[in-house]
Amino acid sequence: MADISAAEIPRLQQTLQRLLGSPKLTVVPPARKGMSVEIAVAGEVIGTVYRDEDEGEVSYAVNLTVLEEDLPPK
Repeated sequence: MADISAAEIPRLQQTLQRLLGSPKLTVVPPARKGMSVEIAVAGEVIGTVYRDEDEGEVSYAVNLTVLEEDLPPK
């Protein structure tokens, strides 16, 4: 996995906001080099995003995390 550059973050955020239908979604750069780029909605971290480059083609993998305690009651 390759690091996501600062220039990619606004483009990635705009695309994810459009695809997921949430203008409150933000892509949060890592606090330190080598840490994960996080995805947050209204300030709450919901997952991570990773960049992959293979044979000159770049793709991004999004991993969303939903805690059971955040689900509605049964």
